[in-house]
Amino acid sequence: MTDRATTHPAPLAPSGAGERPLVNLTLVKYHIIASLVWFFVGLTGGFLFSMQFFRYYPFPGVELLSPGRVRMVHTNMMAYGFILNAYFAGMLWAIPRLTGFPILSDKLGKVFFWGWQVILAFVVGGILTGHAQAVEWGETPIFTDPFIALWALLGIVNLVAPILKTRGRPLYVTLWYFTASFVWTILNYLMGNYIPQFFVPGAGGAAVAGLFIHDLVGLFVTPIGWGLMYYFVPSILNRPIWSHALSLVGFWGLAFFYPLNGVHHFLYSTIPMYVQYGAVTATVAVELVVTTVIVNFFMTLRGMGRTLVTSLPIRWFYTGMVAYFTTCLQCAVQVQLPVQQIIHFTDWVVAHAHLVMFAVFGSWIMGFFTELWPRLVRRPWKSRALLEWHYWLTTLGIWLMFLTLTALGLQEGYLWRGLNPWEDMLRSAIPFWVFRTFTGLMIIAGTVVFAYHAWATARQPAPAAVAERVEGAEPAAL
Repeated sequence: MTDRATTHPAPLAPSGAGERPLVNLTLVKYHIIASLVWFFVGLTGGFLFSMQFFRYYPFPGVELLSPGRVRMVHTNMMAYGFILNAYFAGMLWAIPRLTGFPILSDKLGKVFFWGWQVILAFVVGGILTGHAQAVEWGETPIFTDPFIALWALLGIVNLVAPILKTRGRPLYVTLWYFTASFVWTILNYLMGNYIPQFFVPGAGGAAVAGLFIHDLVGLFVTPIGWGLMYYFVPSILNRPIWSHALSLVGFWGLAFFYPLNGVHHFLYSTIPMYVQYGAVTATVAVELVVTTVIVNFFMTLRGMGRTLVTSLPIRWFYTGMVAYFTTCLQCAVQVQLPVQQIIHFTDWVVAHAHLVMFAVFGSWIMGFFTELWPRLVRRPWKSRALLEWHYWLTTLGIWLMFLTLTALGLQEGYLWRGLNPWEDMLRSAIPFWVFRTFTGLMIIAGTVVFAYHAWATARQPAPAAVAERVEGAEPAAL
């Protein structure tokens, strides 16, 4: 490979930081804890919502906790509570180390952290009291939207400052992804939450909403997730990424093709067919781009396959990469119009959404949580066995959920296509829905194990030698 990368995450030593620590460990720790708290809120919402499908919903007739509102709490807290807090933790750790400069202001970091948690509390309260906005994944109440945009801007200003100080120096690909995502996220959030409701009604508004939904994943969740992978994987393996050129192919491919994908959420709708065909073509093109990224990371791992066994963070990261390739391949297939005739509106779509949001990005988040937590509390993990329980319960839970709902989606689609009675579909689906709830319990159990383990690890005494190693060393395999 002639273009093998020589670029690698910068040394840890601060540059020009004075007495101020390069990384604010307290902020990183707070965002991880907040991420886990909102993750439990989202998981609880998903678990409760799933029970209505087999007539065991625990709050029938209670409007405040009606299933539709609880479902919106589930989806919004996964995006803005769990993932966003986790991403800020990762970026607060990675950006100062890659640039050699601390964030703009620790005080601004604290204002952002606490303000964001208050906003999330208002989002949950607004949704449960019936003030959700009628835009999928943009259900955040309209009175919270200006604050969400403003606070996101504050957080971005704090993070982008050290990147701007690197003028004249080449940027590692992680910072390319972060910087682009900062611009895309603000524009996309404002577009999705204001244009369909106030300026473009009807089919045009639906097209804009489709772009918003998909770009929230593709231009916020995905680039920051990949940016963190490009930082943590080479850092833990202690080797450069296989090809820096290939990493840039992935970046520009994402930037060019992903914004065109959103309309594939509205195939067979009143949106002009040439727009729908364009979305299908761009979706297939993204899969080709994704393949280059996957090849790059697996070639980086070559000769070090055993780290998948010995290092829990690496195992989480590569499990997420397999899920990412799977979900993108599935996406390229499911946007084909003949396939849409079978799976449209079925549980196949629900399976796909869970695979991408949790099997991919959730796995990556758990990977760098597992890597960072011992370094933040200056103690080694208390138990290797508990780490394994967390990994297996969570991974098996999400993959079994994906397979179950995918099979159910196909069954539903063919029953509908055969014009079978609706009641027959419902009766045949109930065993699948019951098992889906069981797989959700597996994920909840795995997360409880992790939360307990993190608490127990933080409370155990830290031997001086261990504390010194955790504080000063580069990421090491568990």
